[in-house]
Amino acid sequence: MMKGAKPNVVEAIGGTPIVKLNHIANEIESEIYVKLEYMNPGGSTKDRIGAYMLDQAVKEGTLKPGGTIIEGTSGNTGVGLAMWAAVHGYKCIFVLADKQSKEKIDNLRAFGAKVVVCPTNVEPEDPRSYYSVSKRLAETIPNSFYVNQYDNLHNRMTHYTWTAPEIFEQTQGDFDVFMAGVGTGGTISGCGKFFKEKMPNVKIVGVDCEGSIVAHYAKTGEYCEAKSYVLEGVGEDFIPENYDFDNIDDWVVVGDKESFLMTRRLLKYEGIYAGGSAGAAIVGAIRYAKTLKEPKKILILLHDSGNRYASKIYNDDWMSDNGYLDSSFNVQISEVLEDLNKKGDITSILDKATIGEAINIMDSKGISQLPVLNSNGEIVGLCSEKNLVKPVLMGEFQKDDNVSLAYTNNYKIVDRNELLENVANALLKKDVALVTDNGKLVDILTEIDVLQYMSSKGGI
Repeated sequence: MMKGAKPNVVEAIGGTPIVKLNHIANEIESEIYVKLEYMNPGGSTKDRIGAYMLDQAVKEGTLKPGGTIIEGTSGNTGVGLAMWAAVHGYKCIFVLADKQSKEKIDNLRAFGAKVVVCPTNVEPEDPRSYYSVSKRLAETIPNSFYVNQYDNLHNRMTHYTWTAPEIFEQTQGDFDVFMAGVGTGGTISGCGKFFKEKMPNVKIVGVDCEGSIVAHYAKTGEYCEAKSYVLEGVGEDFIPENYDFDNIDDWVVVGDKESFLMTRRLLKYEGIYAGGSAGAAIVGAIRYAKTLKEPKKILILLHDSGNRYASKIYNDDWMSDNGYLDSSFNVQISEVLEDLNKKGDITSILDKATIGEAINIMDSKGISQLPVLNSNGEIVGLCSEKNLVKPVLMGEFQKDDNVSLAYTNNYKIVDRNELLENVANALLKKDVALVTDNGKLVDILTEIDVLQYMSSKGGI
């Protein structure tokens, strides 16, 4: 065999690089690094569990020669299994929920696999669910093997024996926090167990999505009602056996829209073409980093490739039709502030001050808006030139009067990570957006700022 070559494509799985994010996480002091699992030959980290679980099934005798591999999958595990099956000469049947992208279904069929599509919005025990259909097929088709990535503990062992040791060798343990989106629980549990054994001080943080029950169950030990969500490969409506909650320290929950927008930003600003679960993990990592008392090195595993979502997340029409990309206000407020080069050096005044002091500050600073804070640093009002001129001229206000007399409530408080659309209506009414970061006032955004931003982007 030629030197340097792999005997087959399955042997090319693993060895994916770790890179630093340099642009989309500038708002935090912590450093964020990502492991690009989409660079596996099948396009996701599921290549690893596909190969490992089937190798173990052959060794244990549960997968026999000429057998049929059956699995319920969101698509990525199916590709990993189908790739292994193609190399080793097995047949495959995959069962998917109907929310999965067309690309995933087409990919599996291209491998020669049979694909069964089931409804998403049914309970796991419903006979129409892809869990139930998978089990039923395995029970009725002779010489078949039901992989069951959810409860097959070789899933998490894949990451304990392969993924995590690879990461540890690459980094020599030079990170403080490991984060990953959660689904079957294999990645976070397998990696978490290995890292905890090697690095006693490491923190393992799972990223779950709104609508899933996993984070709620982990925190409370109680089941809650699952709700529908669009993210693929993240979250569950039941608790798979692969979860090892003892090795997971904390949780962050994120939404569909912010995850999809971050996924697109990841490509635009970092050149990383990844799936929606990557955007979810990065949103979660930034949110988690803001809770830390000191900067940390955060390592995130990015599960799959963006080419599986070309018709969805990376399609403007799909994003717009589903309310994820509905206007020119679909950018984060932090992005607008950065683009306008606003420094965040906000002048404010305490609620104990006088109207005269407020006028002097606005005059000396050349500003027309002055946020009013209480002794705890909380925003209690906004003092503005236009609200002062008439009452002062008419003698209603005296300079020694308390500034609270001149409060206006024509403002909206927003976090810098919210979308600009969240304050669109307020700005259209010429209200002011007071921008906070973890509750602390950091900037002011006016309708003029938005016009300048739109102008700089060619929007007007």
